Amino acid sequence: MIKQELIDILICPKCKGLVTLNQKKDGLQCEPCKLIYEIRDGIPIMLIDEAKPLK
Repeated sequence: MIKQELIDILICPKCKGLVTLNQKKDGLQCEPCKLIYEIRDGIPIMLIDEAKPLK
């Protein structure tokens, strides 16, 4: 589980906007970019090339 304090300071590397924890709590989503950044072993992978399209 990722701490809320970390989520609060993370931004989308593409648009520099805010990210939020998705409903499954397994990724951080950026609504403007329609991308989701996966969380692996409690570590958010904030790489544009690793991001997946938001469904």
